[in-house]
Amino acid sequence: MGFPSTREGRLLFWIALTFSVFQIATAAHVIDLPSQIVRAVHVGFLGLLAFPLVAASRHANPAFRTLAWLLAAASVGVAGYQWVEYTELLVRAGDPLPLDIAIGVVALVVVFAAAWAMMGIALPLIAGLFLAYCLFGEHLPPPLDHRGYDFAQVIEHMAYGTEGIYGIPVYVSSSFIFLFILFGSFLERAGMIKLFTDVSLGLVGHATGGAAKVAVVSSGLMGTISGSGVANVVTTGQFTIPLMKSFGYRSAFAGGVEATASMGGQIMPPVMGAVAFIMAETLGVEYFEIVKAALIPAILYFASAFWMVHLEAGKRNLRGMAKSELPSATKALKEGWYLILPLAVLVYLLFGGFTPLYAGTIGLGLTVLLILGGSVALGLPSQVLRIIFWIGLGLVAAAFFKFGIGVILAAVAALVAVCAITRGGRQTLADCRDSLADGARSALPVGVACALVGVIIGTMTLTGAANTFGQFIVSVGQDSLFLSLLLTMVTCIVLGMGIPTIPNYIITSSIAGPALLELGVPLIVSHMFVFYFGILADLTPPVALACFAASPIAKESGLKISFEAIKVAAAGFVIPFMAVYTPALMLQDGGPMASAIGYWPAVAYVVVKVGVAIALWGAAVIGWLGVPLALWQRALAMAAAFTLVAALPVTDEIGFALSLAFAAVVWLANRKAGDAA
Repeated sequence: MGFPSTREGRLLFWIALTFSVFQIATAAHVIDLPSQIVRAVHVGFLGLLAFPLVAASRHANPAFRTLAWLLAAASVGVAGYQWVEYTELLVRAGDPLPLDIAIGVVALVVVFAAAWAMMGIALPLIAGLFLAYCLFGEHLPPPLDHRGYDFAQVIEHMAYGTEGIYGIPVYVSSSFIFLFILFGSFLERAGMIKLFTDVSLGLVGHATGGAAKVAVVSSGLMGTISGSGVANVVTTGQFTIPLMKSFGYRSAFAGGVEATASMGGQIMPPVMGAVAFIMAETLGVEYFEIVKAALIPAILYFASAFWMVHLEAGKRNLRGMAKSELPSATKALKEGWYLILPLAVLVYLLFGGFTPLYAGTIGLGLTVLLILGGSVALGLPSQVLRIIFWIGLGLVAAAFFKFGIGVILAAVAALVAVCAITRGGRQTLADCRDSLADGARSALPVGVACALVGVIIGTMTLTGAANTFGQFIVSVGQDSLFLSLLLTMVTCIVLGMGIPTIPNYIITSSIAGPALLELGVPLIVSHMFVFYFGILADLTPPVALACFAASPIAKESGLKISFEAIKVAAAGFVIPFMAVYTPALMLQDGGPMASAIGYWPAVAYVVVKVGVAIALWGAAVIGWLGVPLALWQRALAMAAAFTLVAALPVTDEIGFALSLAFAAVVWLANRKAGDAA
């Protein structure tokens, strides 16, 4: 959904540009406003852009376009009211005026309509059921009922303050998420996709099944700067899916590999997905703690996808590409190393304990400096001057640690002035302008989902609705933790069939998170559990958003792609369960294993165990390990993998014994095949 090449499209382009500038200005504290006003303006911009863009993309008739602009105007009006009446609204909190209630109703209508227009009916329907529960839940039978709330109280709770649509998700969207989307947009435009693709081709393009391994590696690298799975599919997939098909992979498998690898971007540090920022804010922990918990599972997830691709290639005898046709990974890094600098600084800041807002602002600022500085350096007459220029720019960039963001902003302003008077510089400025507008457009679905899901959170805080389902999970878990986890997993996947990862995580973590915590699951592990299955819901039928995004590129049914994606992502279904039983897998304290043998030995042991389980799952699912596997051999591999996952006192011993038996069977089969050849 781009900007139409019409007068209306140009207007929307400049609105998007203004949106991005406003978000950068508030993040860098060039404009200092109360958080409530920033959130209200953020949601106002979302509505102002979303309705006309959707109408334009669908080539709607004049009546529908007029309605879209009326809703956009209503969105701006609500934001304006929140800004102008900010102090008065605080004073009369709990005793709203009739006008406050009317504006609150408009705010809710706008947010529901925007989500419907951008994401379909599923999320508004679920949020609407929660809102109806607030209004009419007192009439339900126990234990589902509540004490009852009047209309004005519900509307004030949802449309004002920080418990409803302007709650934590919108706060995170307006501060962290938007900046990181812009960061990814600038890096993509600077050539990061080409760098990742060339490095991937150079590293693994020549190996067995090289084309699909390139897809896994490049999508994993893209995940470090872009937390959107669907965005990864439509960017890297444009190159990797046709490449896989040209080397003999089935269309459905090619699409499944790309969808699986791209969705993994949401768990790949350092940027991860938008949910990671919301999780950090919700749990009140540093973002670094979330990254730490995600690191080993993310590596194992991509290792699993890589393994599946390798087995499929071996099964179908798909060879790699000729080395002479591939770019050099070393040469690509030598030519594009500077693009990694902002990412390296971002990682340093995030792991150094700085806030994501600060890290994202600096990372974005350095990316802009690189892009503009590269244009200026090209215009210098000699190599010596270019080296001096880059050293000087590096010193200026480093000065922000002592003098703050003002140094970065001053340097950007100076480079903009220089670029404005040169032909190549003006083109670079145009690229930066386009990146700002594209970033705002990309942020729309995430921001709108964050606003609407605030209604669900508001219902939880107002009525305590999470307790009922949470108590049910706890009652099940007291008899069997595994059944409780299974119930939570199914809830995540069922919800994910209709709604994006962010609202899925917020709903399930609000309900199941406290319940799992009561059952002894560490806090971050319980939230990562629902996060993982919220992501995997985008790969599971019947909705499988990431798979349907790959469908037109692969020229294959989205459902067929979905079934292949589930096979490739098998490890994603295994890792969360294993982390619950052995939290050391997510570098968390606790669990009987760590108590018995120590923390770091437990980490090493569980990583090896997961590695063996992944290898077994792959062999069982693909049905090949050097030779085709019979059904009984695949069943043996499946049984060995399952017992390793269960993590009960005797299951590890059984699992490793079955693994050795399977290895012996496969070794003998390969030996016979070698003798026969």
